[in-house]
Amino acid sequence: MDNNNTKYIRVARSYREFSKEENKYKVRKKTINIGPLSKFDDGKPNFIERLKASFKAGTPIIKELEPYVSKEVNKEIYNFQIHEGTDECIGHPKLFANLLFDKLMDEIGLTSYIGSYKKYDKINYDVLGFSKLLIYGRLLNPQSKIATVNQNKDYYNEIIDEDSYKYNVFDTLDFMYKHKNAFFNRIDQVLRKKAKRTTNVIYYDVTNFFLYSDDTGYEFDDEGNKIYHSIATPGVSKENQKLPIVQMGLLMDEQGIPISIEAFQGNTLDHLTMQDSFNNSVDYLKDKKNRYIFVSDKGIGKGGNPRFSVINGNGYLVSKSVRGTTKADKKWITSDKDYVYNGEDFKIKSKTYEKVYKLDDGTELKSSEKMVSYWSKKFYNREYEEQKSFYDTLRQIIESPESFPSNRLNNNKIKKYLKKQVLNDETGEIIDSDKLKALIDIDKVNEDLSLLGWYSIITSETYMDEREIIDTYHNLVEIEDQFRVMKSTLDTRPIFVRTDEHIIAHLTMCTISLILLRLIQRKITLKFQKTLSADRIQSALNKWKVEKLADDYYRFNDIDDSDLKLILDSFEIELPKKLYKPIDFRTLKSNIKLS
Repeated sequence: MDNNNTKYIRVARSYREFSKEENKYKVRKKTINIGPLSKFDDGKPNFIERLKASFKAGTPIIKELEPYVSKEVNKEIYNFQIHEGTDECIGHPKLFANLLFDKLMDEIGLTSYIGSYKKYDKINYDVLGFSKLLIYGRLLNPQSKIATVNQNKDYYNEIIDEDSYKYNVFDTLDFMYKHKNAFFNRIDQVLRKKAKRTTNVIYYDVTNFFLYSDDTGYEFDDEGNKIYHSIATPGVSKENQKLPIVQMGLLMDEQGIPISIEAFQGNTLDHLTMQDSFNNSVDYLKDKKNRYIFVSDKGIGKGGNPRFSVINGNGYLVSKSVRGTTKADKKWITSDKDYVYNGEDFKIKSKTYEKVYKLDDGTELKSSEKMVSYWSKKFYNREYEEQKSFYDTLRQIIESPESFPSNRLNNNKIKKYLKKQVLNDETGEIIDSDKLKALIDIDKVNEDLSLLGWYSIITSETYMDEREIIDTYHNLVEIEDQFRVMKSTLDTRPIFVRTDEHIIAHLTMCTISLILLRLIQRKITLKFQKTLSADRIQSALNKWKVEKLADDYYRFNDIDDSDLKLILDSFEIELPKKLYKPIDFRTLKSNIKLS
């Protein structure tokens, strides 16, 4: 209601009152002034419509209206007709999860970022819409790029216009490649501000993804040297594939959310990826004022990576190979001296010593390093079970050499236990099968067995106690789950695109999808102290569909599914049991609680 050009919210209440003069009941109206509209308007779209709907539903969005809400809300009765032979007789449920994804994309800053750079780059197609299709499709139903664009019609309110040129999806990959670092930088800034991201500890690991491609990734120059022309090259596949692979390094924060990625040629050794990954990461980590501890396994923690961390003012905490360490350290580790026991199944000790790093200018930087060594019965049993068949084979060779086929000695794993002086170096044949037992270096086998269950960790953080060092390192297992989700739920591999730019864009898009997934999981955990796997979230969100009935009425499907309900409740998405009009959908997104 207007009063002197100022809009007010007022409640008009009707009531019956007996009139003695007229000897009958008459309807009276009483108006209650709540206050000026400007005092209550939350600034979100369709405030008046949302206010009326909430008042009618008995849950007004303005607290001052609660005393005037009817305690008995009249249930709406739906009257509509569906005629035989019309399209309304056939159900076409549409995906609705993009409503939540849209909100998350807004919240991490990518919607506004992509929108601004569309104008800056003078892009004349819907690059935001195509980006959403790629990211949302990876979360819900991973398929090829064109198949993902064809999923557009599966969403309620299609993401891109029906007449969009579908091959712009590859132009969108070019856009993603160009702005990869800026994407992760924007997400990082927002998560630090809104989600309390901390990176005092940064976890790093490497995996690889294979491609369906006949391209070997290299050619030969005139002198017979390999010249690589693609990021996809033959390499040691973590999935034992013979196809070309690409290496990907992933940085992860303390909350288990990816920070950024970097891609490398498939034949790049894991430990050689670390420095480039950190140098090319988000701005916050490149600022010398922001110190962090780099955590990784022994494969990446070797070489010059600890030195790289220290001379840049950061720290490191990495595992160290017990079998590959020096004789002196191996003797210290296996000596029972100074160990503190926790029952019979666990013991631990540590030592601190000086480290000296040579700098590029020839000077030296002195530092300290702490080594923690521990033995666990649980780890011993696990390692032994993993190696049991191999040790049984060695035992067979030792106990019954005559029954063991000599050609099996070519096995690389067995070779390291062979005494080479008994072999014919020219033929590789056994000189005397009766002396086969002598081929096995029993002392080496026994030493190997004696090292089962032993672990060591080295760190620059000498102030940390032993348990904290172990616990910090063990959190590295979460990054392995990131790779598992990418390779299973998000179906990141095999990669079908060909150019380096599109391969990197594909990995970028999959990582952004993973970030959205982790934010959903984190919201569930913070709200209800429960966990929901990536697969279950994907399955649940695919059930969240809306189906048109008739006369512009819609109904939601499966919102009583336990997993879907958990997700909706985590974001305080309330879906009363009723039929909906399109106007009702407009308020849902604005009411999603993310903080």
